[in-house]
Amino acid sequence: MARRLRIGIDTGGTFTDVVALDEDTGEIVTTKTPSTPADPAEGFADGAAKALRLAGAGPAEVTALVHGTTVATNRLLEDRVGDLGFVTTAGFESVLEIARQSVPDGYGNSYFWVKPPRIVPVHRVRGVGGRLDHTGAELRPFDEPSAVAAARWFRAAGIRAIGVCFLHSYADPSHELAMREVLRREHPDAVVSLSCEVLREYREYERSVTTLVDVAVKPAMNGYLARIAGRVASRLLVMKSNGGVLSAGEVARQPITTVLSGPAAGALGAAFAVGGSVVTLDGGGTSTDVAVVLDGEPTLTTEGAIGRHPVKIPMIDIVTVGAGGGSVAWRSPEGALKVGPRSAGADPGPLCYGRGGAEVTVTDAHAVLGRIPPHLLGGEVPLDVDAARTGLDALAKALGLDVERAAAGILEISAWNQANAIRQITVKRGLDVRDYPLVAFGGSGPLLACRLLDVLGLPSAVIPENPGNLSAFGLLTVDVRNDYVRTRVVRDAELDPALLAGVFAELEGEAAEALAREGFGDDRRYARSADLRYYGQAFEVRVPAPDGPPDEAFRAAVVRRFHDAHEALYGYCYRDDPRHPVEWVNLRVSGIGPITRPRPRERPPGDGDPSRARTGTRRVYYDSWEDAVVYRRDGLAPGDVVKGPAVVEEFGSTLPLHPGFQARPDGFGNLVVTR
Repeated sequence: MARRLRIGIDTGGTFTDVVALDEDTGEIVTTKTPSTPADPAEGFADGAAKALRLAGAGPAEVTALVHGTTVATNRLLEDRVGDLGFVTTAGFESVLEIARQSVPDGYGNSYFWVKPPRIVPVHRVRGVGGRLDHTGAELRPFDEPSAVAAARWFRAAGIRAIGVCFLHSYADPSHELAMREVLRREHPDAVVSLSCEVLREYREYERSVTTLVDVAVKPAMNGYLARIAGRVASRLLVMKSNGGVLSAGEVARQPITTVLSGPAAGALGAAFAVGGSVVTLDGGGTSTDVAVVLDGEPTLTTEGAIGRHPVKIPMIDIVTVGAGGGSVAWRSPEGALKVGPRSAGADPGPLCYGRGGAEVTVTDAHAVLGRIPPHLLGGEVPLDVDAARTGLDALAKALGLDVERAAAGILEISAWNQANAIRQITVKRGLDVRDYPLVAFGGSGPLLACRLLDVLGLPSAVIPENPGNLSAFGLLTVDVRNDYVRTRVVRDAELDPALLAGVFAELEGEAAEALAREGFGDDRRYARSADLRYYGQAFEVRVPAPDGPPDEAFRAAVVRRFHDAHEALYGYCYRDDPRHPVEWVNLRVSGIGPITRPRPRERPPGDGDPSRARTGTRRVYYDSWEDAVVYRRDGLAPGDVVKGPAVVEEFGSTLPLHPGFQARPDGFGNLVVTR
């Protein structure tokens, strides 16, 4: 009987993480392979082949490959957007220059702030005649001669990636669709993104930039997906920023939906593994990603940004900080020790990797202090601890410290960088960080868990099973999902339920067509939500909408949820104040095609004696050098208690257990760390 395997592959900066799930037995195989930054498709194919070898299976037994990718993210973070062109409504060519009256992080100590370069410089913007009003009514017809002139100008200039955003096209896309036909005829080599397909809601600046970001990453993303298709024959699903997956063919049409692909998978894996309400910390080689899970669901936002570009698509609310294992430690001109945000990357990597790295990193500090073993991945990657100590010695002398103090200082700064990111995602959102356990995963995620409990006053830290592969595991726990939105600005007192019914029906129809292309039939479902605000406010609050017909009771329920959400977020609401009427802004539908999730397996209790997992002792520096007991993670069982100072090791990650802390395996294989 043929097996059915589903494989999750998460491409990171240092390693590509792989998890293979047997859909019939629930058996799981985990592994890692070195990432290939020059062409991530090569590392993807290597990971898939290695998983099949370990599982003893062939390519024909793979039902789907599910992928978390950083191709779009890295392109934006590195600001490699290429030569873009922009087509907009004549008279509004300065929409990108005007932008928004906002200054990142305030003015700080500067009296002046200069806007960064626009994603498309003004000389590559072309206006086309025609005009719609906010209801979609045509005020002036589409001007084809000016559209043809614009298309020919882009062709002559050699600009092949073009974004199109006409005023109020969210209400009626006909002018943008006409512009695409002109570009197909006059400039057939161009790659085009339309705002009515990327983000069909109002706010012209954000919609314009989101459309341009989409077309900026489209050539690279589509080329990458094509290279994967040339190496593996299985069905390919790609993780999206909104917490769902979609087929590679659908993603190729809207690659912007993958800009937080990898971090989203980690938050979802943590939500599945632990459940409840937690803070998640995904520590990788280059950065650390932090998110909040409430009642088993990661929080979402539509106010995100990648690098300097606002991206107004639904995405899991994630804060990223340059505090990964490869983050570089350096001495500032004032003589202070700094850590990150620059990273040594995967190649050459930290000094201890022995690949020619020349700068001290967080991983080097862990290696010198004995908090990680002298090898990674079960011995596959030996570490050159002497090289790390030599580099640290030079940095320590420049700082006037001994090697141990310098290494401990590097880790302390890194821990505070991570703690500040956690505060940003909790305290800044109105949440008390002390109410939530920390789920730490990723290759470097558990390394500073004990210190974070002290710094933040967290109740506990949970280290899931195979934490280094949790993002890849998360890829196997999510449904197929796509999001659809329409702007309909109307005061609640004037809202006709027939308008709600018509818009929701239209959105659900679009979702149904996409899910049918993905192979889903009667098992598909839809999740409705709406963006509301008080009249006069500049921004909205998104709330879930109930099931059932959009009648008067439906309307009242959504408004009640809005008041509740506004009070929870901002500490006040105008529930019974007619001076502040409620206004509906956007209606949303998510089309969801459910998949079969892995089944959590409960572990039998042990005898309460963790010595069966003991592999020896190692000199480790916490506050001083001392002998720490080393344990093998897979040898521990529910009921065991491991007390620090100790180190718990496994294939993809390590937990240094500081003095005064203890770790207990729970019934599902998670390690729960408490004081």
